[in-house]
Parts: sequence; C-alpha cells; structure tokens
Amino acid sequence: MDLFVCNKLMEWGLDDWIHLFQAAKVDMHRLYCLEDSEIDHLIHKIGPRAKFKKYLKGLKSQQTCDHEKHTEPKFEEPSFAEVFSCTCCSGKDDCIREEGILKTVKEIMAHVEEKLRKDTTELGDFLRNELNNLKEEKRELVGVFGQTGAGKSSLINAVIGEKDLLPTGSLSACTTVLIKVETAQSKQYEAEIDFIPVMEWEDELWSAKNLFGETQNYENDDEDDGEYIDLTEKLEAFYGDIWKNKSVEHLMAPKYFREIPEFLRSVKKTLTCETAKELKEKIAPYTRSDVIDLNKRLFWPLVKCVTVRVPNNVLLKHVTLVDLPGNGDRNKSRDQMWREIIDSCSTVWIVTNMNRAAADRDAWEILTSACGLTENGGICQNIHFICTKTDKVDVDEVPDVQRYIFDKNMSAKLLVKEEIKKFTTMKKHLKGDCLEVFTVSSKEFIKPKYLQPKETEIPKLREFLHCLNELHGKTLNYVNGVHRIIFLMKEATTNMAQQRTQLVAELNKIIKDNLLKVQTSMHDAYMTFDKCLSKGAENSRCFCQKTLWEKIHNVPGSAFHSTLKCAVENNGVHRSNRGEVINLNSALSAFLTKSIQEDFRKAFPNNGKSGNFYGAIHKFSLGTAVLMQKYKELNLQLLFIRAQEEKIKTRLIKIIRNRKKMIYNSLAQTVKETMQECYKKAAGSSGKGSLERMRHTLEAYIQEVKDTMFDCAKANMLSQLQTLMNDVLNTLSENLHKAIELSLTREMSIPDISSEFDEVTKHQNELMSTDEEDDLLL
Repeated sequence: MDLFVCNKLMEWGLDDWIHLFQAAKVDMHRLYCLEDSEIDHLIHKIGPRAKFKKYLKGLKSQQTCDHEKHTEPKFEEPSFAEVFSCTCCSGKDDCIREEGILKTVKEIMAHVEEKLRKDTTELGDFLRNELNNLKEEKRELVGVFGQTGAGKSSLINAVIGEKDLLPTGSLSACTTVLIKVETAQSKQYEAEIDFIPVMEWEDELWSAKNLFGETQNYENDDEDDGEYIDLTEKLEAFYGDIWKNKSVEHLMAPKYFREIPEFLRSVKKTLTCETAKELKEKIAPYTRSDVIDLNKRLFWPLVKCVTVRVPNNVLLKHVTLVDLPGNGDRNKSRDQMWREIIDSCSTVWIVTNMNRAAADRDAWEILTSACGLTENGGICQNIHFICTKTDKVDVDEVPDVQRYIFDKNMSAKLLVKEEIKKFTTMKKHLKGDCLEVFTVSSKEFIKPKYLQPKETEIPKLREFLHCLNELHGKTLNYVNGVHRIIFLMKEATTNMAQQRTQLVAELNKIIKDNLLKVQTSMHDAYMTFDKCLSKGAENSRCFCQKTLWEKIHNVPGSAFHSTLKCAVENNGVHRSNRGEVINLNSALSAFLTKSIQEDFRKAFPNNGKSGNFYGAIHKFSLGTAVLMQKYKELNLQLLFIRAQEEKIKTRLIKIIRNRKKMIYNSLAQTVKETMQECYKKAAGSSGKGSLERMRHTLEAYIQEVKDTMFDCAKANMLSQLQTLMNDVLNTLSENLHKAIELSLTREMSIPDISSEFDEVTKHQNELMSTDEEDDLLL
C-alpha cells in the first residue's frame, strides 16, 4: 500500500480505515481525486468520514498553495492548533462566556453552603464535604500500566518533553513506588514524597519477626514465598542485614530515620531542584530499587507515592500522569497496585513491548479491567493500547528501515485489533472510539534517526493530553457536579414514605446477609486456630522441659549466672550489651506460636486487603450502586450510607491491624503471667550454688504448671479472637443501622434550594447545547 496514504490516515487518527484504502488501492495521486460518493463508500461512519473530508480539504488547499509558488508540494495536515480551535473549543468569546458561567455557579454554591451551615448532623457534615470536594481541582488521571521494562517511564519522559525526569533502563524492577507527574506552580522542579503510615511499617517489622521464622521452609508455598521475599526485600533495602538481629522496638528507634524525620512525624517531604536530571538523582533512593551507590540509603520501602512536578508544562495543567511499578513482577504488592489505581483513571495507557503485544497476558488483563470500567458512564473514558520500542530493528538486514518499521507497526495494530475482536465481553463494553492502538518509539522521537517525529506517534499522544486540558471540559464537569448534588438534595426533600420503607427493609436484609458472610469467614479462622493450638499445646506439654533445659543450661558454670539472674529479675527476658536475647516466655510458647504461624499470616496478611478478617470486610458491600438505579429519588441518602460504610470499614481495618498483634502475643503473655511467681522465687536465690537453685526452681515449676499453662494460653488467645469478632460484627451492624435511621427513618433537615437548582440547570443546559454543537463538528 502507498506509504504516504498510510501515514496520513495514521496522523489523522483514522487507523481503523487503512485496510479499506489498501483494498481499494488508493495511492497518493488517487487520494486527491476522491469524490464525495467514493469517500462515503470507503468510510461509512459519519464522524470519521467528516473528519477525513476536513483533513483532505486542508491537504488539497496546501497543495494548491505550493503549486502557485512553483515549489514541491508539502503534504501536511492542518496544524493541531487550527483543528483544535474548530473542534475542541468554541472560540475566545465562548471561553469568556464559560468563565462567566463558572463564576455564577460558584456564587450559587456559596448560597447553598450558607443554608447548610446550621445543620450539625452527620448528614449535614456529609453534604458540606460533598460541596467542598467540588472546590478541589479534579485532575484528569492518566494511568500508565505495563510490565517492568515495557518502557513506561521512557514514554512519559518523551510525551512531556523531559528526557531526564523519570529513571529508565533496567532489567530488574526500576520504579518501585507509584509516581505522579504534574505541572509545578513555581519555576523549579519539585518532588513531594508521601510516606506510608508509621503503624504500617511497624506492622511489617512485627510480621517479619513473628510470622516468618528464620528456619521456616517456604519451598512448597509460592504465596508465602512471594510474601516473604517481598518483605525481606524491603527490610534489607532500608536496614541492610542488621534487621535480622534487632527487635522491632530497636528498629523503630529515631536514629534510623534521621535522614527522613518527616516519616515519624507523618508529614510529606519536599525536594526542589533547578533541573530535571538533578531531581531524578535526588528522588532515586525514594523510587528505585536498583541504586548501587553503597553510600546511599534506600528509602523506597517507606514511600507510598512520589509526586513529581515539572515547571510550566501545558500538557499537565489539568492532567496527572501516573507511572506505576511494573505489574506481573514476583513482588505481590507491585502487582496489586495497578488494580487499586485503575478505578480512579479517566484514561488508561496500557504499555507493552512491540514484539510481544499480542501475547502479553498482563496487558490484556489490564485492558479487560479497563474496558469494564467504561460501561455505564464509568470514570474510565479512554483506553490506549501502546506498543513501544518500534525502532528495534537489525539495520544490517533491512534495506529500507523506515518502510520496515511502518509495515511492522501496521501489522502490530491489525494484530491487536484482531485479538480484541475475539473478546465478546470486551467488545460489549467498548463504545465508539474510546480504544485506540498506538505504535510508538520514544527513542526515535528524542533522537531521530530513521523516523520523522510524527511517525513515532508521540505527537498524537500529546494532542490527546491537550484535549484533556481544555477549559470547556473543566467548566462542564464542575457544573455537572454541582447540578448532581443539588438535584439529589431537592429529591431528598420529597415525601417518598413508601419507597423509604421499602429501601430500609432491603438494606436491613443486605446487612444481615453480609454480616453472616463476615461471621462465617472469621469463624473459619477461629476453628482453624482452635485446632492448631490444641496440637501446639500438646507439643508444648511434651517438650517444654527439654526447651527450658536448652535455654538455661546453654552455658555451663558461673559464666551464665548473671545472664539468668537478669532474666528472672526481668520477667524471663534479658538482652545483653551485644544484642543477644534470652526470652524464656517466647521459648516456652514457641510450639504454640509455630502451630498457628502459617494460618495467622493467611488470616491477617500484611496487605490489609485479604484473609479471613480484612478480606471479609473489604467484600462487605451494601450494593448502593445497584440500589441507586432502583431508588433514584433516594440517591442522596444512599450516597450518605455508602460514605458511612466506607468510613466504618476503614476504621475496622485499623482496629484489626492493632488487635492482631495483641492476640498473637497473648500466647507468650499468658506464659509470662503464669511464670511470674516462679521468676520472683528464682530471683531471690543468692550466694554459692544460686545458679543451680535458679535452674531447679524453674524446672520444678514447669513440671507443676505444664498441664494447665498451655491450655490457658490457648483459651486466652481464642477469647481475645472471639472478642475481636464480636466487635467487628457489632461495629458494622450498629453504625450502619444508625446511618440508615439518620438518612431514611428520620425527617431530613435539608433547606429549600429550588431556586438554586433552577439556576444551575439553566447554565448546565447552556453548556450542554454548546457541547453538542462541537460534537457535530467532529
């Protein structure tokens, strides 16, 4: 097929029609001769056909001008600015008009807020929060997903015109944390580092010390193996090897956080630089796992997110690009990250290596998830499947590199589109042209060798970001948000007694059914622990005397006297100046803790999202999205109930994270309390032969209490577990029923906002009519 025609169709965003032009043998000369009837036959859809005719008209006009000047024809489409001014914006006058509408609607909302000020109920707080959220700039989130080494960071650097901003080029996972890229208000490059909560890091340390024994064998458990590798990778990156021989309390000492005091204060850290390259080097310890400078400490295990800001970048005015760590790594936390962020993205860029685009399982999994989010007006509206590294060519074996790359790109696009057609569910979700396939070369765009900049398709992605930044869209989004809230407030004041009663009954049933599922999940864990602890208690009775003997006879003679003396004086625990620890309570309870270690990790995993407790809470759902379709007049109440549901679940996750440690440590704590009398008696031994008397006191006491102490420890732990289970169920039940009563049973004290609603509706209709006119131009 004619290379010129292919290039033009790609530049104009009409890739889907290339095969028809190819079949019709349309070359450069025939392109200029196409009649309207022939174009109608080639492109049967109105939108793409109008777009093609507009570009072709501009191309012919350019050719005429060139002939008049007696020069060689320059076949270029109208500039982006020219097309953009016709299709994405309504001109300067319309922009001024929209700014006026925006100002007016904000004034209307100020009146609504004033009316709500007297309402001090939780519902009133909810409405005020909803209105305040509208004041915050809603940035368009573009998520960049793909495997490690696919070229995500290089793509972002090329698109925003900052080749030295994000780290690139590594066989192992280079980017280890989520990085957001935005524009800066200042003239400097900035990085804002958001750390994980201190409690979360302490929980990681506790798990490493208690739930993963050094001699534990994970060879037959891939899930545990992956979690353990993930955890130790973090600890070794931050502490080095010393973490293995130090307690949690010691590792949380301020001296380890001197370079990042913001972490312990739970505040963000800000870095500023004059150049992108300087900033890249500064943030490396916070974002990368492949830093090899032995003089630099790595802080990325403590980082939740890094926001990088580039000065005066028009592409990022209202857009945030999100560079995620490569999915599909053995690192489970990185693999889960894309699943959490994708729900918030209005645009998804799925990046995959050109040579394995059709076979990249992870890329297709992300694509399937993104397609589902486009349904029913979901937040995800654009999906771009981006094949990278198109410049990978063996130049010695290819006579025409440019032609070879073009043919390879076309084949890749057709192959991806053919694969998409095989997915019935995917085709059902995709509407219009929300899915596009790109073949890009970041390297060729930055340093051209074989391709023109347009042929790398980076300019097409830039044009897309320009469209996301348009003021018209921002004004309409804000007005739509305002209209939605005051519409819900207006509807909530209507008398819907029958529907309210019906909805309350339906919600009560949903709560009852969900509570039963949570209870069953937690009870399964309880029964598992009960069984394991019974075996652990039996082993403890059988081997406790041997365990004690090994601990108190490990060093013969008087050399051990002072160590044991200190231990019994300190309730069975002593740490030497060299960091060596003797803990009689942990040793005696070891068979109990080891019996539940594996199942405890599964019931209370570090990710806080799965397992019998966390997982059950995350799965708990009132299904408000479905109920909103059924009870449209009661959507405000359902929004309030959903917000309360999320708050309750978040609070419960924190409660469980704290209580799980107390439950696990209760085994050693019970042993410690039972041994108190014995320790006190042994500590009273002095003079000649006191070491042997201390040993004898301990051994005799264990013989006396072994038949009851371990069963008591088991019962105590299960009692604490049952208390937690009851608290979870009661917290969910009581708070959700309270939210239902407040929003659906009592009379709602919502002020009259009829006049404000009418005003906002008028302005919304005005904006919507302009939007429809612009769509016709496209």
